[in-house]
Amino acid sequence: MYKSEKLANNLRLLIENGTWKANEKLPSLRHQAEQSGLSLITVMNAYQELEAQGLIYSKEKSGYFVVAQELSNNEQNQNVTLNPKIEINSTVFQYLKSIQPDHLIPFGTAFPNSQLLYSPKLIQTLGQLARHRLSYEQTPSLPPGHFALRKLIAQRYCMQGIQTDPSDIVITSGGLDALNLSLQAMTKTGDYILLQQTIFYGAWQAAERLGLKVITIPTHPEHGIDLNAFEQAIQKYPIKVCLLMLNCHNPIGFTVKDEIKFQLAKLLHQHEIHLIEDDVYEELYYDQKKPLSMKYFDQQNLVLHCSSFSKTLGAGFRIGWVYAGKFSEHIQHIQLMSTLSVNPFIQNALVEYLSHRHYEKHLKNLRVSLQRSKKQFYQYLKENLPMGCEVEYYPAGYFLWIELPVYIDSTHIYQALLDRNISIAPSILFNANFAKQNNFLRINCSFDFNDRIESALSHVVECIYNAINNNHLR
Repeated sequence: MYKSEKLANNLRLLIENGTWKANEKLPSLRHQAEQSGLSLITVMNAYQELEAQGLIYSKEKSGYFVVAQELSNNEQNQNVTLNPKIEINSTVFQYLKSIQPDHLIPFGTAFPNSQLLYSPKLIQTLGQLARHRLSYEQTPSLPPGHFALRKLIAQRYCMQGIQTDPSDIVITSGGLDALNLSLQAMTKTGDYILLQQTIFYGAWQAAERLGLKVITIPTHPEHGIDLNAFEQAIQKYPIKVCLLMLNCHNPIGFTVKDEIKFQLAKLLHQHEIHLIEDDVYEELYYDQKKPLSMKYFDQQNLVLHCSSFSKTLGAGFRIGWVYAGKFSEHIQHIQLMSTLSVNPFIQNALVEYLSHRHYEKHLKNLRVSLQRSKKQFYQYLKENLPMGCEVEYYPAGYFLWIELPVYIDSTHIYQALLDRNISIAPSILFNANFAKQNNFLRINCSFDFNDRIESALSHVVECIYNAINNNHLR
């Protein structure tokens, strides 16, 4: 046994027998090294091991502290997971590079079928503005963005019962930029943030880039988010901010019910924890009523709401925003040093487009198309996938989340399908812990269900059958 492991075991006993109390500060690294006669590196490794086990937590410039004992039993440790060091960016980069070729059938892309986007009216508006240079050259290009566009976005919030002023809004270069700016404004290196265990890989990339420690909570099979695990996590660790996706979750697809959001808001307010809400799919619901955002339940300005036009109008526009409230100016300062500004020409075109209600008509048609395609994909997969496979279907968005038998690695399915010019998204992209259990995959089902798409789906099914049969032969 290594010296650091022996030290960690000794310190664990002191915690478990109550010698060190909940939230009590541990001896400093230097003091512990002097007491034990071990090197600083050995002591640091021991402390980091205890932190990974959920027994202690660290505060920048303050040291290490004992986690409350009543929240560190085995059952709770299974619900709440500490990810002290994230290393996912290289995996995501290689994946995104692999699915770029035009000849691939893009079941792995995060964007809807482009033929459903790029509204003809918006393209027409862009053409008209391009012929009149003054119409966009005089548009302000610095943060927080075009006032008229921010006003229109603020009006959309007001229609949902969320009182909003244009000064609350900062225009960004897409939804991911909104998330990155918000997270950068709210955290510093070494802070603890909370994520859903399975979530869009951009959240993991941002955590890696900023050097954050990630606490994850599992998906609840009925409610989408596990409130008990959430409460355990915020009591157990000094969470600085949560980043959650609650409407049309990517990759799973669920939308959290309003009563659960209300309970979540109460916990945030009780513990004074901020939430960054990733809501880029907010308009892609199938029911008559648009789901509420967490901003609706926010009474203390703790929620930063991030959204985008990229998933509804086209990836090429890259226009998003963050409802930043009191953090608006701070985010603008960060933006000025990074992305600088958002294309004023596109902002101006969106103002003209949104002002004439073309967007509402476009959204209505888009939802109908996505619902039809998703049902067709779901029906085909339910009828043809082998026993032991489950397909999650939720009435929103354009993703299907497929659970394979536990012994199947979806990365191998992804690689086999690339050889057949088909892309899918393996679950290793969405969960830092899926390296050990990677038996899920996401399929984009926003495409018209024609012979070519059906043939591609048959290859997906065949590769899954092959993986199962090969495993049985071992």
